[in-house]
Amino acid sequence: MIRHLTIPRGPIELAADLHLPDTDTETGPGPDAEPAPARTVVLATPGSSVKEQIGAEYASRLAARGIAALVFDPAHQGRSGGEPRDLEDPYRRGEDLSYAIDALPTLPGVDPERVGVLGICAGGGYAVHTARTDHRIRAVGTVVPGDMGTSFRGFQPDGAAAALDAMADARTEENRTGREVRVPWLPDTPAEAVAEGLTDLDTTQAVTYYRTERGGHPRSTNRRLARGDSLLLGYDAYHLVDPLMTQPLQVVLAGRRGNTGSYESGMRLWELAPNPVDLMVIEEAGHYEMYDEPAYVDAAVDRLAAFYTRHL
Repeated sequence: MIRHLTIPRGPIELAADLHLPDTDTETGPGPDAEPAPARTVVLATPGSSVKEQIGAEYASRLAARGIAALVFDPAHQGRSGGEPRDLEDPYRRGEDLSYAIDALPTLPGVDPERVGVLGICAGGGYAVHTARTDHRIRAVGTVVPGDMGTSFRGFQPDGAAAALDAMADARTEENRTGREVRVPWLPDTPAEAVAEGLTDLDTTQAVTYYRTERGGHPRSTNRRLARGDSLLLGYDAYHLVDPLMTQPLQVVLAGRRGNTGSYESGMRLWELAPNPVDLMVIEEAGHYEMYDEPAYVDAAVDRLAAFYTRHL
């Protein structure tokens, strides 16, 4: 059962889907009755994705296992409000999660006292960063978690400080001309990736997921507002995790390492967290195969559902 919702976020609204466990209409109270409150997980999705992509893969499976799951488009992206568009602000991504939790008491079928988060890829870092200081979150799950700050700093050929100098000049020019600059997250097609010499397995699988019919979605624009990159460069998703994030932690990793760095990021998180409960490594999987390959996603969700059932 999916309910399409809007979540107030200050002056704007977030577009959300609430995946609810099916009610048993033969032995339960009837098809028109409100479902009994369920454990609830709020999802933080990867950068550039919308709720119908990776988030829906995990939310629908959690609901099938008896756990309500709320997935939403981040502010400034997808169907959610917010200007400018295509902004990937890691701090606002974390705030989105807290606003979603604010809305839970008004939603049918959820128990606002038994709330966890699940962060996937960049969303893993956002979920962790939020859970440190929002202790309404009772349990933290991550799948191939990434710290966008570490990733972005690693992508700068001349170093992060030089990149920030160039971004400062670019923003001055943007203010002078009034033209917002957007950059692609990935090559727009597999052919473009080959033409750019990006033939490593992770990039190939990322393009195959996001930019083909396999996982592409018309509201996933593959564009990022360039002015937000300075925020990403200065971000540390795991800052103060060790003293503050006392909630139980589940980490699910892809065993085949690649250029995303999610294996290394997940292991760093596991070592920093004061209450690590379960570490799962799916040895044969790669990062992007954890987005929608049924065998890998089902295995991850089975483990996550058991974790949330124990700790929520």
